Amino acid sequence: MKEYLKYLKGDRVIWIITLLMLAFSLVSVYSFVPILVKIEGGTPLQYLFKHFAYIIIAFFAMFWLHKKDPKYFYKISKFGYYIAIALLLFTFFFGTRVNDAGRWIRIPFVGLTFQSSDFAKLALILTVSRLLVRKKDLLNNWKEGFWPIMIPIFVICGLIVKDNFSTAAILFMICLTILFIGKVPFGKLAIVIGGGLLFLSLVIGIHKIAPQLNLLPRYETWENRIVNMSEGENDIMANAQALNAQLAIYNGGITGQGVGDGKLKEWLPEAYADFYYSSFVEEFGSIASIILVLLYMILLFRIMQIGIKSESLFETYVCIGIGVLLLTQASVNMLVCTGTFPVTGQNMPLLAMGGSALIMTCVEIGIVQSIAHKQNKANGEEKDEPTSKNKDKVTNTFDHYEN
Repeated sequence: MKEYLKYLKGDRVIWIITLLMLAFSLVSVYSFVPILVKIEGGTPLQYLFKHFAYIIIAFFAMFWLHKKDPKYFYKISKFGYYIAIALLLFTFFFGTRVNDAGRWIRIPFVGLTFQSSDFAKLALILTVSRLLVRKKDLLNNWKEGFWPIMIPIFVICGLIVKDNFSTAAILFMICLTILFIGKVPFGKLAIVIGGGLLFLSLVIGIHKIAPQLNLLPRYETWENRIVNMSEGENDIMANAQALNAQLAIYNGGITGQGVGDGKLKEWLPEAYADFYYSSFVEEFGSIASIILVLLYMILLFRIMQIGIKSESLFETYVCIGIGVLLLTQASVNMLVCTGTFPVTGQNMPLLAMGGSALIMTCVEIGIVQSIAHKQNKANGEEKDEPTSKNKDKVTNTFDHYEN
């Protein structure tokens, strides 16, 4: 293992956790896809090979990015933002609908789909981080400092919310967290939160009064999920997904039913994604689930540590945004499966079967590793470390692109 890790620069703990999760996902996805086979046909091996292909693409994207200088991410963040808007607009008008939600773009000729919001999440985190650095001396100024940062957040989250409320809400709160850490005045953030809640209430009111406008095409779905969660066992048919998810966790016990021996996974829609945690606990048990939580916590700690150690504010904000995003997605998946949150579409990072979600998660980790790689070179912890003159040059370069 040590011999192979020498080719992987950056934080070794993050590399080990990431590679272990990617390898384990092959086992779990193969075990959790019977429901998909029933619905869409095919065989578990076909889905396994498809998932393996995504892992290969994701790994090479992560490997390629972790060798890059983080200053390039700063420079391309603006273009990434406009590409995200273009993808979201294309999805809005021409997106492929799955489960009544038009979130996907179908890639021609290969038959694969890409969820544009997965790219938009990272693009927005990079954009907000860049703008915070550029506007750091103007944050008290509404016109020159605050609104130029908030407008990209409103645009991206507004384009996502129509078909994916949970992703838009999570992304919005992560951006506010970055702004709070970036010393944006709390009073301004409070006004934005209050204004956002009032605006959402207004849109919901208009939707109820004039449903023919179809302002929120998935509003009834959101409402039903909240109502079903509150009713619990009072409406077993409407709440079957959540109840089966909780029953799967109960069946798992301490050590689990064993790989491939879970029964409830055959009755859980997207047991390999949205209800991954339930399927995981049923087959591997509560002890394994505790280990899984600890791995995500270690991953968050290491990413935050890299961000805090960085001399670049941009890198710090990016690490915070990526770390919180990964942990939030994992936490929401667990909370949904345990019945604490209403059912929503957040899968387990690095573990659930997926295409764009898996690839973009590895891209995010690749960016973090790029920052860690730069720090290790500056500290002389890797063989290709620069000389003392080059170290000063690296620091000056980052001071330059932040100004």
